[in-house]
Amino acid sequence: MRRVEHVMGFPVSLRVDDEGIGDEVADALFAWLREVDARFSPFRPDSEVCRYERGELRLGDLGADLTEVLDLCEQYRVATGGAFDVRLPGRPLDPCAVVKGWSVQRAADLLTAAGARRFILNAGGDVVVSGGPWRVGVRHPEQADRLCTVLELTDGAVATSARYERGDHILDGRTGTPATGLLSISVVSASLTEADATATAAFAMGPEGVDWAASRPGCEVFAVDAERRVRRTAGFPVAMAAA
Repeated sequence: MRRVEHVMGFPVSLRVDDEGIGDEVADALFAWLREVDARFSPFRPDSEVCRYERGELRLGDLGADLTEVLDLCEQYRVATGGAFDVRLPGRPLDPCAVVKGWSVQRAADLLTAAGARRFILNAGGDVVVSGGPWRVGVRHPEQADRLCTVLELTDGAVATSARYERGDHILDGRTGTPATGLLSISVVSASLTEADATATAAFAMGPEGVDWAASRPGCEVFAVDAERRVRRTAGFPVAMAAA
């Protein structure tokens, strides 16, 4: 079963190789992602995030999901010494850097609960796989038609933060200025929640973020810095040389 839909501002593609996993499972998965977009988007005035930001909801009024997300955001803010911060001065609350990986991991968990054992879920380049091996390419940070590495995953997730899609959109919360020390960083972890937030947080930190991400339990890292030097941890699951 294969499905592609545009949700949360990016394409989400699903492939499930198991027999007996029907369209109703995919329907539930994409319905969940659309629900997340409606509830957590900082661009929808009626979202829970925007209502909280305007003071219409107090902390105790928030649903369990948003409370969990905001707790995660705070954990990463503290862990990075403020480099990762969803409450930058002069800007509205924007938890998207955590919401994406968290929600897509939840979607993958829905697949597992439905009995899927071999699948790949790709959300705008951030990927969760099960029942591999699967090969996942990481785009070259400066050449759109090339890969800088290909990795092989059996079960787990990989997320990449880079400047090539949205420019200097990740800010260093310590300075309020764009983070420019890295061209891209990819993080592999058992969970996309961890992989995605760690990649974004490390990118915000700049070159020091590579070692920080590598020190996170269960995380493996592949990074290209602004001087185009490649750094990767020994356990990063490279499948083949760059194409």
